[in-house]
Amino acid sequence: MYHPISVADRSILPRIFNNPFYYSPHSLCVEAAEEVKRHLASHPEWKEELIEGKMFGVLLVETPSGEVGYLAAFSGILQGKNQHPFFVPPVYDFLSPNSFFQVEVAAISAINKTIDELSESKEYLSLKEKCKVEALEIEEKLTEGKKKLKQAKKERDAKRATTTDPAELELLAKMSQYQNGEWKRTEKKLKEQLEQCCVALKCATEKIESLKEERKNRSATLQNELFARFEMLNARGERKNLLEIFRDAPQQYPPAGSGECAGPKLMQYAFVNQFKPLAMAEFWVGRSAKDEVRHEGYFYPACRSKCHPILSFMLQGLAYEKNALEEISLLEKPIERLYEDEYLVVVNKPSGVLSTPGKGEALHIGHYLKDDDGIEPVPVHRLDMATSGILVLAKSKEVLGKLQIQFQGRTVKKRYVALLERLIDPKSGAIELPLVLDVNDRPRQKVDFVYGKPAITGYKVIGQEDGRTRIVFYPHTGRTHQLRIHSAHIDGLNAPIVGDTLYGKSSDRLYLHAEFIEFEHPITKGVIKIECKAAF
Repeated sequence: MYHPISVADRSILPRIFNNPFYYSPHSLCVEAAEEVKRHLASHPEWKEELIEGKMFGVLLVETPSGEVGYLAAFSGILQGKNQHPFFVPPVYDFLSPNSFFQVEVAAISAINKTIDELSESKEYLSLKEKCKVEALEIEEKLTEGKKKLKQAKKERDAKRATTTDPAELELLAKMSQYQNGEWKRTEKKLKEQLEQCCVALKCATEKIESLKEERKNRSATLQNELFARFEMLNARGERKNLLEIFRDAPQQYPPAGSGECAGPKLMQYAFVNQFKPLAMAEFWVGRSAKDEVRHEGYFYPACRSKCHPILSFMLQGLAYEKNALEEISLLEKPIERLYEDEYLVVVNKPSGVLSTPGKGEALHIGHYLKDDDGIEPVPVHRLDMATSGILVLAKSKEVLGKLQIQFQGRTVKKRYVALLERLIDPKSGAIELPLVLDVNDRPRQKVDFVYGKPAITGYKVIGQEDGRTRIVFYPHTGRTHQLRIHSAHIDGLNAPIVGDTLYGKSSDRLYLHAEFIEFEHPITKGVIKIECKAAF
């Protein structure tokens, strides 16, 4: 489980632990990842499962005696097991045959079996069919009875219209009372028959529903007990189970699979064995799922929904790098203003600056554009923090509203330039992949043909060299991460933008730049065209 690494020059060791949610993998972590891949290749029986895709992780550590090595882990289970000799063990082995979890799972499985047997039994299906047939027959009789009653009333009303004889009118009134009374008695009898014919079915159904409720309650209790068994350690030696850790998290309850990802497994094993964590990296093996973007061999940050609360606790007491996306970073030179008047300002936003205020302390573009009274212009649209280029900001609510109507109406023309990691073909075309937020791994987006919003991107290759592609994008919609997903997704261009830390590989920056925009001035109605070439 502990694998030594030969380090001739200790000066290359990390001086501080990396932030698991924003990092470039350390060279020794890359070396360890390659060794893990070789180990995986030595197990052909795993090949089929690995092709489907799985996240692995490595943790560079220093032992109490000063030796340097690494730990390896996989997320979830591998070949139906959560323990394999090369990898660290799970935080809690719920797959152990004698564990309370397996005992209760067996009991719940028995309930499932009983539910299936009852639901699919000949007696139950026969009762359902019999009740259905009788119900239809009774409904037909009720419908026919109402129809006859309505026709009788129509005939009486016709006779009333042609006579003034008191005796005849009284007779018609008595006929009406009699027929209505007879119908009420008949209707009541038919409804009683309908209810009676389904008594046996109702009893059988209530038994099945009772078992389903029991299954639901036992499953919820089991999940709570399981999360309570996952006792996580942090660098101070403190312990908290998953229920306690997630109590203060936005979702307040652990998602399924919490504690089983590679990152928490690695940190837990290190703390249990008093290893000093030096650097961590997680990488993907296999193909990407259709709804997300994962590329073979690429390194990725830890997931937000399951791992962020856990690792945030586990890192307490350990010095680690801050998340660059949440840090204050003052610009060395003023923001370049490409156009400005009393109504709006158009700037060349640098890569690394937020368009709007974020959750952390990182400064947003408005901070750098305050007027003498401290009033900030408001962005009309957004560029990702890592994206550079043209950004339009309004100086009043009126101008903001009018410009937003243009963006929402898709009358604004935009063009982006990017550098892709690979050569692509065909050289031009359009990508249509609907996008939605991945709520389990914010801020990542994913492709979803059921709940996703339409996202359309035109593109044209303008150059290819050194195995990379220079491309221009013409977005017809403005979804979050649209160009990044459409570039990286297997059903898009299958070529991530260089420097895309979410969907590709890290670099010195994200090589995506908004280089052209055309819109109507909200006040003067003149056409504004602005071009700003990329610095790459």
